[in-house]
Amino acid sequence: MKQLQSMNRLLLGPGPSAVHPDVLKAMATPLVGHLDPYFFEVMNGTREMLRTVFGTKNELTIPMSGTGSAGMETVFVNLIEPGDKVIVCVNGVFGERMKDVAERCGASVVEVTAPWGQPIDPDEIRKALEKNGQVKLVAIVQAETSTGVRQPLKEVSEIVHEHGALFAVDSVTALGGIPVDVDENGIDACYSGTQKCLSAPPGLSPVTMSDDAVQAIRKRKTKVQSWYLDLGMIANYWGEDRFYHHTAPISMVFALHEALRILLNEGLENVYKRHEDNGKLLQQELQSAGFELLAAEGYRLPQLTAFRLPQGLDDIRLRRELLNLYGIEVGGGLGPLKGQIWRVGLMGHSSNLANVRLFMGALQDILNRNK
Repeated sequence: MKQLQSMNRLLLGPGPSAVHPDVLKAMATPLVGHLDPYFFEVMNGTREMLRTVFGTKNELTIPMSGTGSAGMETVFVNLIEPGDKVIVCVNGVFGERMKDVAERCGASVVEVTAPWGQPIDPDEIRKALEKNGQVKLVAIVQAETSTGVRQPLKEVSEIVHEHGALFAVDSVTALGGIPVDVDENGIDACYSGTQKCLSAPPGLSPVTMSDDAVQAIRKRKTKVQSWYLDLGMIANYWGEDRFYHHTAPISMVFALHEALRILLNEGLENVYKRHEDNGKLLQQELQSAGFELLAAEGYRLPQLTAFRLPQGLDDIRLRRELLNLYGIEVGGGLGPLKGQIWRVGLMGHSSNLANVRLFMGALQDILNRNK
C-alpha cells in the first residue's frame, strides 16, 4: 500500500480554500486531552477571537464539531420545534438546504424566493411576515456560495424584529471575508465554516446565539432532536463547567485558533480590504475579457465570483484541463446553473494578486486551446 501524498493544488473554487502554512503546523502539534487545562485555555482564546470576527458579545459563541452544514443544523434543531412557522429565503442551493433542514425539524416553512443570481427583496419578507401571522424565525444566506450573491442584512433584520421573529443568518462563505457584524445587524443565530475565508481545513462550524435565541432554546417544550448538536449540553463543555459531552476535534481547534490569530494580527479592516481589492480586480479582468458576471453590481461577493461561460464550451472539459495543466481548481455551476457558470474563490489565504493574475492567464490559455 502506497503512502498517500496529496496533490499540490491551487484552490480557487468555492471552498475549501488554501490553508495558511502556520495553520498546518498548528494541526501537527502534539495532542492533549479534551479535558486538559491547556486545551481549556485554547478553547477560551478561540471563543474570544470568534466573538471579535463575528462582531458580537454573545456569550454562546462556540465552534461546533462538523462542517458548515453542522452549524446550519445546530441553529435549526435548537431553535425550531415541530409546528413552528419559519420563513426561509431561497435564492440558491444553500437557501434550499436551510428549507430542507427546517422541514426535517417539523417546521411549517414559508419560502421567500428570488431568481438565482439575485438578492432577496426585503419587501417580500415583509409581505410574508404580514401574511403568515406568528413566525418564529426568518433565515437567510448572507453569502450564497452557489451564485456569488451578497445579501444586505440590515433592512431585513429590522423587518424581522418588527414582527417579533428571530433572525438567522448563514455566513459560511462570509465570515473572515466581509463583515458579518452580528450585533450591529441584529442577528440572533449565525453559523459559518472554517474552510472558506478563515483558511483552516473543513471540520468546524462557528456558531453564535443572541440572548433572545438562548431564551428561545431554554423555553423549548420538547427535547432538541439531535443529541450531538444540543447546545444546552455542548455549552456546558465550552463554558465554565467543562462538563464532558463528546470528544472535541482537538487538532481542528488548534487549527482554528491559529487561523483566527493570523486573521486578527492582519487586522479585520485590512483583511476585508484585501478581499475587496482582489475580488474587484478579478471581476474587472473578467469583464474586460468579455465575460458576464452573474450577480449585479452592488450585490457581488468579493471573495467568490460567478461568471457565465460562452455558449458551446464544455464546462467539465475546461475545468479538467485547468486542473491538469495548471493545478487550479475552480467550481462549476449547481442546480439550474450547472454547465453555465464558473465560481472562482479568492478566500482567506488564497486572496492575493498573484492568484488573480495566474487564474486569468490560465483561463485565457485554456480558452485558446478550445477555439
